[in-house]
Amino acid sequence: MPRTLTVLAAGLLLAAGCNRAGVVPVSGRVTLNGRPLANVHVSFQPVAVGKDVNPGGGSYAITDADGRFTLRLVESDTPGAAVGKHRVEITPRNVDDDSDRRGKGAVTGLPERYNRKSELTFDVPAGGTDKVEFALTAP
Repeated sequence: MPRTLTVLAAGLLLAAGCNRAGVVPVSGRVTLNGRPLANVHVSFQPVAVGKDVNPGGGSYAITDADGRFTLRLVESDTPGAAVGKHRVEITPRNVDDDSDRRGKGAVTGLPERYNRKSELTFDVPAGGTDKVEFALTAP
């Protein structure tokens, strides 16, 4: 009986500690019209594919003065992102009124296609990456 409990406990620990998709390190840089985009919220949300309705938790980061970011899991605040396709939102953090919070991005001139109505996606590779580049443009 103790051996059975040990095997069962080991299996539960492995299942609890492993995300089916895997979590890997992801970092990169965001620019707007060729210039670093500082102090924006970068959000990666895994996209469900096929019958997999729970592709993993989301990740986030705040860009530094050079537009660089390193993703962290939302739920545990540990570094990384789930492997697979993600919908990406880049949202201004220095907003002062409700219209900007809804994603208009007037403070940084960020078009909605990069935040609430994002058209951005990124495929996180199994080995992770430090080469994510979002070269955004705005009038």
